[in-house]
Amino acid sequence: MEPILSFTAVALLVIGLIGQGFEFRKIRTSAMRDEDLSSKNMFTNKRNLRWYVLIGAGLALWYAGNMFS
Repeated sequence: MEPILSFTAVALLVIGLIGQGFEFRKIRTSAMRDEDLSSKNMFTNKRNLRWYVLIGAGLALWYAGNMFS
């Protein structure tokens, strides 16, 4: 059971980080003004929420998988 949790956690983490990278690229290319490119607006954009959830779930599963070993 522990290896399954660990592999699932790593998969979720990798998918979340790669997806967030592509989403950042989309946000950056769609930004019209320089003030839209500030780091505050990039990280708090609502389109990033699903990737944050995937990354958080991956980290939680990874922690849970390591807790039982």
